[in-house]
Amino acid sequence: MKSLPVHSGSGDPRIGARLRNLRRRNHMTVEQLAAGADLSKGFVSRVERDLTSPSVDALVRLCRVLRVEVGDVFTAESDVDVVRLAEAPLVRLGGEGIREQLVTPSGNRSLQLIRATIAPGGRSEDELYSMDCRHEALHVIAGRFSLITPDRRFELEAGDTVSFPGSEPHGWVNPGETEAVVLWAMAT
Repeated sequence: MKSLPVHSGSGDPRIGARLRNLRRRNHMTVEQLAAGADLSKGFVSRVERDLTSPSVDALVRLCRVLRVEVGDVFTAESDVDVVRLAEAPLVRLGGEGIREQLVTPSGNRSLQLIRATIAPGGRSEDELYSMDCRHEALHVIAGRFSLITPDRRFELEAGDTVSFPGSEPHGWVNPGETEAVVLWAMAT
């Protein structure tokens, strides 16, 4: 089984923005959250703007009012990230004649997209493999692409998408005479 190309993040949890988003999802004002947590409005405002960090006690009280676990504040994925293709890191999951780039944030474990360019005749290893994810999908952007499972061979063209469990053993090949461009999606 191959591992997903995940790298640890910067360590900056930016909990203020996450708390603000949770407050807004609960249709609460800063005043309501502060009153419910027995904190000052100014303090909650500074926490939401990441100008100050709450104590453990204050964070627990805020989370109690917001009806979330404290850990959810640190693992929330409410941030918006842009990954430019020119800056996307190269990854190497194996195979010949393939160039792979991780086009989602490298710390995102729940969803990863890999854009791959496969030369004519490019192929996976001889042995079928599976990925360490719950679901996998493949979308062909350009060219032709064959996905091989133990029971079938799927011949795909530009615009085609196939999805399957991440545990499904598979391999691939570009059977065409031109470059293929595909987008792999892996979700946990």
